[in-house]
Amino acid sequence: MQHEEFNGECIHSNFNRPPSAATFASTPSKAYPHEMLPLLAYFSVTVPLVIAQTTSSASFSPVVTLPATSTPFTPLASKRFQYTALPYKVDTDNGERGTQFGYNICNATTEGPTSLCQTAMINSLEDFCLWGPPEPNSLIGDTEGEAVAWCTKPGRGTRLIPQGALTGVQFMRTPDYVQVTGRIRQELINIAASDSGGEMDPHGADRRGNPLGGILFSNAFPSNGGNLNSFQQVVEWHNFMGDGLFCLKACDPAGANDDRFCEHIYDRIGCWRNAPAAYAEGVFETCDGDNQDFPGIYTGSDGVVSTYSQPPESLGPITTVPYDPKIPASSNCVPGVSSVLYPALPSGSIPGAASSSTPSAAVSRTSNAASSRATTSAAAASTTSANTNSALIQVVPQAAALFGALLSVMYLV
Repeated sequence: MQHEEFNGECIHSNFNRPPSAATFASTPSKAYPHEMLPLLAYFSVTVPLVIAQTTSSASFSPVVTLPATSTPFTPLASKRFQYTALPYKVDTDNGERGTQFGYNICNATTEGPTSLCQTAMINSLEDFCLWGPPEPNSLIGDTEGEAVAWCTKPGRGTRLIPQGALTGVQFMRTPDYVQVTGRIRQELINIAASDSGGEMDPHGADRRGNPLGGILFSNAFPSNGGNLNSFQQVVEWHNFMGDGLFCLKACDPAGANDDRFCEHIYDRIGCWRNAPAAYAEGVFETCDGDNQDFPGIYTGSDGVVSTYSQPPESLGPITTVPYDPKIPASSNCVPGVSSVLYPALPSGSIPGAASSSTPSAAVSRTSNAASSRATTSAAAASTTSANTNSALIQVVPQAAALFGALLSVMYLV
């Protein structure tokens, strides 16, 4: 009898002698090479011991090594979609900011005051969308990642901008972009009346966009060939909301400078310097126009062209900017009337005015509910995992012992 050391214990190997040639001849159905029999005998004893020892711990985890898998991250601005073949959610990631708040397949079943549609349009003075919070009395800085589309035209599956919210609108077509600018009673689309606002764009610090998964389409570019029934994805755009002003600029993806006209690094200096326009109260019009200077680029009184560098938020509020923007020349302006332009919008009222007293109160409640749901899910997952481990602790040693016994019988027979 030989002895072998295994995990510090002495294991007796009683089955380490190969059978004779006569044994093989008398049992042709057994095709075990004699070199394998010691191994079978060895494992018939040691496997049950090893598994039983491993599963004796209360924190049992199956020793299974799976191949590492990962999906390459694609920034929102690098994703391409057809309007007629959108996924339910454009953003399928789950990073520090969580998952996409809303959805991108929007239709008659999603349209209304609770829509979470995050697919927007900019086509004309009569037909455009803006990004706004999903809950009343919110701050853009707190909700930019979960903003939803508020639109002027029914049929997009979105929320509708209430009557009386838009108090002046200019739609401008230029060689490289289209933009809609104007004045708004922002509290009617859930932005706190006192909010100085912020920027939404398809970038963000994590490149997942603000809002997460928010995408924009248009049929208004020259590159669209006048086909009003075909919508192009707008790759570069920015939308500023706040202080009673709005501006949404969509840069033609066929242009060489779409990323520069729709710059996204000047999020603290608002509409006036990112999309210079008239912003006239009570005026509704469609115009042709020249391209603006690239945001942040300006010509001083001395004729020198300079680039503005926006200071970090850590330095406090921006109190001065060294230039005033140049408003591009416009022509061929056609006036409109609000009641004629937007006949199908719902009556305007301040959502949640009676119940909300502090900015972002509703959003905080939403966040707390989400946190509660996450905690509950985590607890359930933990309980399930513990129950599974307990069952495995009981079953695996028994199965291992049976496996060893079967091997022993096979060898003896």
